[in-house]
Amino acid sequence: MTAGEGRAAILRFGVPGAGEVGVTTAGREALLAEMAARLQAGQGFAVATLNLDHVVKLRRDAGFRAAYAAQTHVVADGNPIVWLCRLAGRRVELVPGSDLIGPAMAMAARLGVPVGVIGSTEAVLERAAARLEAAHPGLRIVARLAPPMGFDPEGPGAEAVLEAVAARGARLVLLALGAPKQEKLAALGRLRQPGLGFLSIGAGLDFIAGAQKRAPLWVRRLALEWLWRMLGNPLRLAGRYAACLAALPGLALLALGERRGG
Repeated sequence: MTAGEGRAAILRFGVPGAGEVGVTTAGREALLAEMAARLQAGQGFAVATLNLDHVVKLRRDAGFRAAYAAQTHVVADGNPIVWLCRLAGRRVELVPGSDLIGPAMAMAARLGVPVGVIGSTEAVLERAAARLEAAHPGLRIVARLAPPMGFDPEGPGAEAVLEAVAARGARLVLLALGAPKQEKLAALGRLRQPGLGFLSIGAGLDFIAGAQKRAPLWVRRLALEWLWRMLGNPLRLAGRYAACLAALPGLALLALGERRGG
């Protein structure tokens, strides 16, 4: 896999059954600078935040692979991705999607860029939008769209959502649909609304609205956020994390191969 528009990857290591996965942007400040430059130039973008669960999903979902290939920027969201990059001799920062929301909204307020939010529920979007606007004076969240249950990011309803967010004047769009829906919608957005910037953030708006509780900072600093989440919902997440752990040894070997290959 290569990132959209031919961007060179900081790390690119093959994933069996998924081609190549590339981290294109080393850290948060570099990403925000590039996002700001594109918004000021009237250009769009799509940002994906790569984690180990995504790598596992990429192996079995061709549509997800195509969506990742359409992203203009990919950052490392998850300590295993950071560690694999370092194992390959590439230093990158941990850039969780949830941690990008505040800085991205501060940038949008500073540049006068209208924002749209897509995902979650109407109640969550309203609470999150109100809190973000209060935290960032001058920020305007002009579109709040909560797609219905069963929303298909590759179906006819997806184009209607993209048209609606553009019609309301948004230029930077937060996608809170979870993987792979948000990345697939961003890929479609690059085709249908190329002047918009799309940032995939997972459960970030739920955290801001208080609908979900994020792991405490000390847990995140110990790189144990995955364990916090699993203990909170073991039936849903135990299998997912088991698949991620099973994938790590092979990915480590691939990263070492990248290091030896220069």
